[in-house]
Amino acid sequence: MTTSQTDQPPQTGREEDKREAAEIEERIAPNAGVVYATIVRQGEDELARPNSALAFSGLAAGLSMGFSFIAEALLTAALPDAPWRNLITKFGYSFGFLIVILGRQQLFTENTLTPVLPLLDQFTWKRLVQVCKLWVVVLIANMIGVCLLALVLAKVPVLDEPVRQTLKTLGEHVFAGPIPITFARAAFAGWLIALMVWLLPFAETARVLVIILLTYLIGLGRFDHIIAGSTEKFYLLFTGAEDFGSLLFRFWLPTLLGNMCGGILLVAVLNHGQVASGK
Repeated sequence: MTTSQTDQPPQTGREEDKREAAEIEERIAPNAGVVYATIVRQGEDELARPNSALAFSGLAAGLSMGFSFIAEALLTAALPDAPWRNLITKFGYSFGFLIVILGRQQLFTENTLTPVLPLLDQFTWKRLVQVCKLWVVVLIANMIGVCLLALVLAKVPVLDEPVRQTLKTLGEHVFAGPIPITFARAAFAGWLIALMVWLLPFAETARVLVIILLTYLIGLGRFDHIIAGSTEKFYLLFTGAEDFGSLLFRFWLPTLLGNMCGGILLVAVLNHGQVASGK
């Protein structure tokens, strides 16, 4: 009497080891070298984009960042003036960043890391020119978007009067103290934004949470961000509550330099160093 064997043969010990190894590999967080290589690839793609694509994306980002200003004003106007109010309203600061980052729009402060890593990885003068070109195009486009949205908010009553008054109050609270302090606060903002860019490639389902937490910390700590802060400052300029000289020299320039130093020196260079040293 013969029987047909339909059952699969038992797995060998080697096959089980391979399966376990694959499962372990899936659960292990990627090392710094993998994150670095991923961002280098993203940076190379960004450097290869035409100026027109960068400009339109940067314009969209500048407009979108205005929703941080609007959301924070709406929350502030809706909540009572209590000691805890700031802990809630600063979640509004994250709205613009969520739109920009999830929408893959070009934000200047993100570019203190993404295109810089390819430059550090393989320095050439051509690549340096590409990075500088990207910075200039994106920064100008961001600022045009910021100016347009601030102008609309200042001249068109799209929001209720109490909210418009809150916009002015928030703009006045943008730190405009001694220039060294503004620079230092901006360096912290640039540091946090670049850290966020470093964390996002493998954040997977936690992407939204990473964006909210790090940008919330920027808002809560009053760390100056060149694009988000410019929305508020230009609103004051267009309503006559701020002069251009003060905006430029006491806020814009030290904040720009601080954001760049925080992103480039504290994140890009340090992470490049740890990966390069491990090769």
